[in-house]
Amino acid sequence: MEGRKRLFTCLLFAAQLCLGSTQVLRIGGIFETRESELVSMDELAFKFAVNNINRNKTLMPNTTLTYDIQRINLFDGFEASRRVCDQLALGVVAVFGPSHSSSVSAVQSICNALEVPHIQTRWKHPSVNNKDTFFINLYPEYTAIARAILDVVTFFKWRKLTVVYEDSTGLMRMQELIKAPAKLNLKIKIRQLTPGNQDARPLLKELKKDKEFFIIFDCSYRMAAELLKQLSSMGMMTEYYHFFFTTLDLFALDLEPYRYSGVNMTGFRLLNIDDPWVASTMDKWAMERLQGPKQESGLMDGIMTTDAALMYDAVFMVTVASQRATQMTVSSLQCHRHKPWRFGPRFMNLFKEAQWDGLTGHIVLNKTDGLRRDFDLDIISLKEDGTARGVMEGGSRLTKRWIKIAMWNSYRGMNLMEKSNRDKNNNVTDSLANRTLIVTTILENPYVMYKKSDKELVGNDRFEGYCLDLLKELSNILGFTYEVRLVADGKYGAQNDKGEWNGMVRELIDHVADLAVAPLTITYVREKVIDFSKPFMTLGISILYRKPNGTNPGVFSFLNPLSPDIWMYVLLACTGVSCVLFVIARFTPYEWYNPHPCNPSSTLIQNNFTLLNSFWFGVGALMRQGSELMPKALSTRIVGGIWWFFTLIIISSYTANLAAFLTVERMDAPIDSADDLAKQTRIEYGAVRDGSTMTFFKKSKISTYEKMWAFMSSRKNTALVKNNREGITRVLTTDYAMLMESTSIEYISQRNCNLTQIGGLIDSKGYGVGTPIGSPYRDKVTIAILQLQEEGKLHMMKEKWWRGNGCPEEDNKEANALGVENIGGIFIVLAAGLVLSVFVAIGEFIYKARRNADIEECLSFNTMMEDLGISLQCYKGIRRRSRPHSGGRSACVFCQPKRSAKREGARRDSST
Repeated sequence: MEGRKRLFTCLLFAAQLCLGSTQVLRIGGIFETRESELVSMDELAFKFAVNNINRNKTLMPNTTLTYDIQRINLFDGFEASRRVCDQLALGVVAVFGPSHSSSVSAVQSICNALEVPHIQTRWKHPSVNNKDTFFINLYPEYTAIARAILDVVTFFKWRKLTVVYEDSTGLMRMQELIKAPAKLNLKIKIRQLTPGNQDARPLLKELKKDKEFFIIFDCSYRMAAELLKQLSSMGMMTEYYHFFFTTLDLFALDLEPYRYSGVNMTGFRLLNIDDPWVASTMDKWAMERLQGPKQESGLMDGIMTTDAALMYDAVFMVTVASQRATQMTVSSLQCHRHKPWRFGPRFMNLFKEAQWDGLTGHIVLNKTDGLRRDFDLDIISLKEDGTARGVMEGGSRLTKRWIKIAMWNSYRGMNLMEKSNRDKNNNVTDSLANRTLIVTTILENPYVMYKKSDKELVGNDRFEGYCLDLLKELSNILGFTYEVRLVADGKYGAQNDKGEWNGMVRELIDHVADLAVAPLTITYVREKVIDFSKPFMTLGISILYRKPNGTNPGVFSFLNPLSPDIWMYVLLACTGVSCVLFVIARFTPYEWYNPHPCNPSSTLIQNNFTLLNSFWFGVGALMRQGSELMPKALSTRIVGGIWWFFTLIIISSYTANLAAFLTVERMDAPIDSADDLAKQTRIEYGAVRDGSTMTFFKKSKISTYEKMWAFMSSRKNTALVKNNREGITRVLTTDYAMLMESTSIEYISQRNCNLTQIGGLIDSKGYGVGTPIGSPYRDKVTIAILQLQEEGKLHMMKEKWWRGNGCPEEDNKEANALGVENIGGIFIVLAAGLVLSVFVAIGEFIYKARRNADIEECLSFNTMMEDLGISLQCYKGIRRRSRPHSGGRSACVFCQPKRSAKREGARRDSST
């Protein structure tokens, strides 16, 4: 068979020589075949490239490209050496293949000896001595790909990952990443797939058990297709995992079975599919492949792999180089003669100098080693919507789409695409469409309750409450469906001494549930192991206790309307006003009068405001009874008036507050705050076991709360309760105080009038929707919650479920005794009035003294002081009227010459 093909090729070559107008250029291809495929992908691409080049007469107008193909078995280096010698004997300008390293080395040694270019399109272990001068490889250089992998890990900000490689060459491609932990604080686990065994499920099971969510797979696309099937069977194709495949053929895999899995998958793509020429070439390839033998499973029908595209570009490179080659002849070479091809070095230089845009981007070879060091890689991420290029008989089909999120260049590094391109057609309203999420929750009124019904209810219809309404609203906004499940152990989630979690938090950590919609408090320790949305309800810890019983009034309860300070100040004010009144009444001359009005010449004058009478006047006014004493002078009337005003305010305030004390029943609560609880041990108190309230007291460093936690931890069996229902029952039946969230206390007190909240809030926190750490749902749920908050729906739902029948309205608040802050101003007014009266009394005294001076020429200071002394020393209220005193002119204080002149004139007139 091989002899017939070779004969047919020779006859074709002879016929073309006879035409004389066309030059024939032959290339050789050595391809390895597998048991599962009749023809290798490289061979198909090789033929496809030659045929396309020959059809395009503008590329080589006077040259026809022909080929000689040899097939060998895998790992057969001897057979590869023999076949390449046969091809060199026919006369070829370049040798393509094979792909396996052992065969490649055998062919390369022969090509180096005979100076014939050897073109490779697969990854090859780098040569140690760089003596492969006639070696060209279009596959991207391995150290550059290693840098690209490290840049991707840095871009995603991974801090913990696992590398799974297929063979030892994978470790070389991962060398930059393996050296990175020292620089980037990375934790890397390295695992190898079992050689020769495609069943990776034992390894995947270990990764799932160890919660390794960020995994890099270095394997062929065949193994990648098998891994995806096994990952799906292991339940690992979820949104919590992020897989990165280093194969350049990830885009070519058929991912239709995982269309709605939500898995995060990233990879490299070398093909420049955005170029119209590349897209057209891939369409031609697809049409030929669909008409040919069935392609290997795992790939999309008719898709061109990266190896096929590299082979196409390699053949195209011969065309580019031959366009610049002139007067070059191809001669038959014999392996045993060791006579090299004389045009080999020249043709090799044309290869290295050539630059062109191929299917795999812009191709430039390094002139030293013939490797491809300058290239671009598209970093692609898997999306659910849109269409992917995959041709069927009926046209394009809907499947998952690869979105180009960045471009990586071997020299310039990573360049992110515009956000509009990366997030195209990705919005919060449809990103969760067609997803069914598992929601864990806990029975807690009014958040989640069993629905009362005569019929047997199943599924989500079994429950109702605030959280169910919240779930319904989130579902309407985000478009997902959900399945509600009660947490298995009936706990919210707390950490034990071994660091292990329980409750809903544990189910999120183990990815048993996607969301936790319940009164789950956002705390620091929980935030370290799970993610929370923005809070949908804010609250704080408070104390639930029985309403205190009313107290019987005491014997001296009539003193309660005024504080003890006010009672003391009133007594002092009464004493002070009486003393001031006594002094001013003695000082002012207008309070002295003649006790015998029928005897005007009497020298005795009297004052009613003795010290005792002054006190009686004050007490009588205070008791609202008055007295027979009435002030006559302006100064004493000011004292009396201001005192009456003072007593009016005091008595009115007392009367008003006394009515409040008589109508309002005083509640004697044994505790008023958390401090009161901490200071006593008679009333037992506690919280829900393994809840956020318990964790708050357990972790608190405040002395009061540390003391309370010491009390609760010493009585764990009695102080800590299983749930809120048990705690409420204990509060009602025993002397027990329950520490719980204020929202729950508000709900309970609306329905049980015997319970109430004691004190204010101990802390401030919020309820949030819990998700596994790194969950893609967290941000979407947060946006939906903010939308509900802005629309007022969260408040409406709270009003719906918290509003109860209500308790009877209590008479506002307990009456409080009036203190200085309430009626202190009246004392200031009283003091101001007393000061004013003193000044008025002084004025009255001086004025009266001047009136008395009319009978004398001057007002004597000595006389004034004598009168003042007599007034103040006379305790009985009776004294003798003062007589005029004659004295020297020097003793006069106020002289009155005009009055003296008038008296002199009057005397003259009378004498006349």
